[in-house]
Amino acid sequence: MTALTALKKAEAALRELALAYPETTEEFPWGHRAIKVKGKTFIFLALDDSGLSLSVKLPASGLAALMLPFASPTEYGLGKSGWVTARFAPGDEVPLEMLQEWLDESFRAIAPKKLVAKLPATAHHPIP
Repeated sequence: MTALTALKKAEAALRELALAYPETTEEFPWGHRAIKVKGKTFIFLALDDSGLSLSVKLPASGLAALMLPFASPTEYGLGKSGWVTARFAPGDEVPLEMLQEWLDESFRAIAPKKLVAKLPATAHHPIP
């Protein structure tokens, strides 16, 4: 399996997990994949020859996330609002379990409270 193929599999797994949440849609603003709940983005995904990047809102774990070597505050001023971007180059190990937790935190931060109340206390979707 090529290094880029591994990143494609990681992107596909994250996309599938994100779309498993209730009332989600997928759009492609600026050529990047944005998965939204009720019209509000909770994860941005981008994959090209340079690698995979994703941005999520992490109000609880954002400071800890920013200590990781692959994480940085999201650009365009979003980092000030708790958004974190993770970047992985071809060949990098992608920590899918941790990213699944980030995805869940971001969904819960963005989704309407009534929708979040319908979810189990923690969402443990199996990683495809």
